[in-house]
Amino acid sequence: MDSWVVAMMLGVSIFLGAVALIAFMWAVKNGQFDDEEKFLNGAKFDGVDELNDAIKQERKREILKKSFESDKT
Repeated sequence: MDSWVVAMMLGVSIFLGAVALIAFMWAVKNGQFDDEEKFLNGAKFDGVDELNDAIKQERKREILKKSFESDKT
């Protein structure tokens, strides 16, 4: 491999790394990762009724998936 290829690959990787770092710093500065209430609200509003609804929806998905697979054959 020629030295110019290695230099080009090194330059491109440094450039892409710098772009990713700048994008990450911008996101942190603008509060993209600030979700302080997510876990609190999840625990606060996660009751028995919501869990039962989730189980019912999962069962419906399984039944529909099985019926769809049986229709294919």
